[in-house]
Amino acid sequence: MSGKSMPKGEIDRRVRRTRDALQGALISLILEKGYDALTIEEICAAANVGRSTFYAHYTSRDDLKRSAIDEHVRTLFRQLADPHPGDAGQPPVSPTLAIFEHARDHRHFCKAVVRGSGGTLAIDTIQAALADQMRHEIEELGLRGPGGAFLREFSVRYRVGAFMSLLTWWIEGGAKHPAEEMERLFRKLSNHGALSLS
Repeated sequence: MSGKSMPKGEIDRRVRRTRDALQGALISLILEKGYDALTIEEICAAANVGRSTFYAHYTSRDDLKRSAIDEHVRTLFRQLADPHPGDAGQPPVSPTLAIFEHARDHRHFCKAVVRGSGGTLAIDTIQAALADQMRHEIEELGLRGPGGAFLREFSVRYRVGAFMSLLTWWIEGGAKHPAEEMERLFRKLSNHGALSLS
């Protein structure tokens, strides 16, 4: 007996809905009770799916979290690569502003990532991408002379560390200040020092 096969587009939509439900349940539960205490049964109950459905998509709780992190990091990288899709007349958004905007738009996910285990991969990946962007910016400014390579890397590491600390603090506080203001203050401080804020 042959059954009627489901169109591929419909299968893809069902897969996406299921994965969205599981990832959303994971994030909500992390914010509620932390990652380490979570069970697959609790995630399935919150997503309203069965264990067999869970294992059709993910091999474990860690696999689910890695998938959620990877997807958001890919979205962020797409924003960095094309910050004004379809709007060629606009100047490009700076990488740090793109990260602030992404974190604001996905603040529940970002809060879940920075709490407890499992977020190191995402944070390290974002730091590496941001370091590459800042390295390029500093090289364009033409830092030269004795110790130039050391000073460039010193500046990159200082800026990346300061930025990630500010980003985490901002997200944990509810991202109440506008992303554009965070970007402006970060740029002013990193380019001119603390006295420039007074």
